Amino acid sequence: MTARTGKASLVPFSIGIVGAGQFAGQFAKLFQLHPGVGDIYATDLIPERAEKLVAAQGLAGTVGSFDEMLATGVDAIALFTQRWTHGPLAVRALRAGKHVYSAVPMAVSEEETAAIIEAVKETGLTYMMGETSHYNPATVYAREKVAGNDFGRLFYAEGDYVHDMDLGFYDAYRYSGGEKWKETASYPPLLYPTHSIGGVLGAWRTHATSVSAVGVTDDRGDGVFDREISQFGNDFSNATALFEVSGGGSFRTNEFRRVGYPSHIRESRFRFFGTEGSFEQLATVSFWQDKTGVQDVSEHLQAVPTLSADDPSLDNVAPALRDAFISGTAPVHDRSRLPREFAHAPNGHEGSHHFLVDDFVTAVNEGSLPSVNAWVSARYTLPGIVAHESARRDGERLTVPDFGEAPG
Repeated sequence: MTARTGKASLVPFSIGIVGAGQFAGQFAKLFQLHPGVGDIYATDLIPERAEKLVAAQGLAGTVGSFDEMLATGVDAIALFTQRWTHGPLAVRALRAGKHVYSAVPMAVSEEETAAIIEAVKETGLTYMMGETSHYNPATVYAREKVAGNDFGRLFYAEGDYVHDMDLGFYDAYRYSGGEKWKETASYPPLLYPTHSIGGVLGAWRTHATSVSAVGVTDDRGDGVFDREISQFGNDFSNATALFEVSGGGSFRTNEFRRVGYPSHIRESRFRFFGTEGSFEQLATVSFWQDKTGVQDVSEHLQAVPTLSADDPSLDNVAPALRDAFISGTAPVHDRSRLPREFAHAPNGHEGSHHFLVDDFVTAVNEGSLPSVNAWVSARYTLPGIVAHESARRDGERLTVPDFGEAPG
């Protein structure tokens, strides 16, 4: 089949969506529009949700379970399950001969991370983590500045994922967790680190080597982040980590779930400091700075919404989370590589969804490495896993393992 984008010839492959929650529908729509994708199926632990997704998007059909999906002839699996389940499911899918697109995070332990990388090595299949900050406008901008050596020597950066529980997370956990939702709503902030770490390392060509972290014990007393109730034994609602990086320098990340901040406007934000230039971002403004002055680059990095918050395609998304799913792209984004079918399609997370889907589909069709491949995913994920352990040890500085660069 010839792609309608004018790119190389594509042979559409089939996808099985696993987990038909609030996030899955947005990506099902994009997979369906992409000329490199054929039939799409869905499964969920709650069958009615899979049926609803199939009916709403006009997908090929439902499958009874994850095991049954692996036994089908689908070429790829797209994981949109609970965040602590991704690692083992990804390995099983790869071992069953399926390419894997995974929502974040990659895994919740070093062992799970290693198992994915080993499975990718042995099978030669495509694995990609859909980390939105890799295509956050600030990250794209900083990546361009790094390529042009405009920072000089980068020596420090910051990445924040500041998303208050009151702004959508309570609704999301109730939706996914059922009667025992409080047990999982206590998910440790540093085990969901990629929206902060990925934006830093997505621009800076380095990786974390050590970390010291501090966790803030929650005090709201509503049963969330209560160690006695938590499935994870976690009572940290906010956490800060300081990482040392290879080649010299450091970066700091914040993962905040109790914070007076408008995360519906911008939930990830970044700062970079070099010997010749710097970049700083707040909720509504962004600035490039050097030794001569300051340039307001806010408009260049502002994604323009393509949908309204009450669009019918967002019916399954909690109202407080809808702003994350309605952005278009920013001027800094290069849309020329995208299929024309995406021109007026829903986007999200400051314009990243279109690029993530196209990266995965292109990688599978061409047999190439995607942007956020298994090795990059490990560098975005594993530092947070180690940072959480550091916070549990009162800030003890710990070594961050590294699996190296992707081969070839």
